[in-house]
Amino acid sequence: MTLTDEQEPPRPSFLGIHSRDMETKILYISSGCRNAMGFTPAEMTANQASGYIHDSFNTIYPTLYMDNSEEDDESSAFCIYMNLRTASNTPVLHRVITMRADNCVIVVATAFPEAPIRDRRELQVQTLDGKLQRMTISPGQVQLERRRKEAAQQQQGGRVPLYYARSRQVKAVLVLEHPEVAEIETEESGRRPAGPHIAFSTSSISRLIDVDNSDIMSYPFMKLVAPEDLLHVGSYFDRLSKSSDVLFEKFSLLQRPNVIEGDVFVSDEENPRVVVEALGANVQDGIAVLIRKLRVVPAPKRDSMGNYIRSRVHEITEESGYVSLSELISSDVETTDAGEWERVF
Repeated sequence: MTLTDEQEPPRPSFLGIHSRDMETKILYISSGCRNAMGFTPAEMTANQASGYIHDSFNTIYPTLYMDNSEEDDESSAFCIYMNLRTASNTPVLHRVITMRADNCVIVVATAFPEAPIRDRRELQVQTLDGKLQRMTISPGQVQLERRRKEAAQQQQGGRVPLYYARSRQVKAVLVLEHPEVAEIETEESGRRPAGPHIAFSTSSISRLIDVDNSDIMSYPFMKLVAPEDLLHVGSYFDRLSKSSDVLFEKFSLLQRPNVIEGDVFVSDEENPRVVVEALGANVQDGIAVLIRKLRVVPAPKRDSMGNYIRSRVHEITEESGYVSLSELISSDVETTDAGEWERVF
């Protein structure tokens, strides 16, 4: 389901970041929480995120991301429907997209205030990357899996994940200011476009491209994008700005972007491309993008007119070991496998 300005106003939504531990301390929350939950960002910051969950599984939620390993193959993005407690102390259904990165969890929440109130006794989770599956997690399952992991570590001296992808993955999460699509220039203009600025980046971005997360704060995201993909990414942001769905796309980043003035300059023609797959979610005051590294390829060649020659590097091959996000279903509750989500409404 895509919402446009002609059909109806966008749903109340917000971005948040909380610690990846049992405390789930809220580190950041956007101003959209006012319309969605009735709280101001100042009222929610530093509080326990799981404390706002009205459903019975509020104590189980923190266990989703409790594993401390950053080299594992577990899924990093989940879709959960839950009732959140508002300022009026009434529960409101929210679709919550969570993305794990480093020592924090990025949350993209969209409110469905018209939905009937029902207590969700079981934590039903739909994975959005990694091993494609849906999970229903109960307290007994959490305790059983914890004991199973402890036994495996004692016997094998290492960790054996229950939920895993088919190969190791390098991921990072970026929070961007809301994209001003009209200001994104094309490569024909001869100028590198600005596009949305980076408001937050996990430190794992340095494992994808040669930058430090501190160097790209408030930096234009489009300056990290390979020039041949500027139109492609601009179109992606355009679709994100008009949709309430979680959207995916494949594009290339520059492996060595020219972020720091005075640093060694690497021309576009000599700059390798890092092909990535992005999972993005848009809210009224920003977007969150989970980026997964696929592979590194040489810079494309140009034709006699100076235009980049397109290749098939963006396609995911069978031997890559990845499952394309295009195989995933929509996160819209009205269009997603009704049988699987029959207990949502």
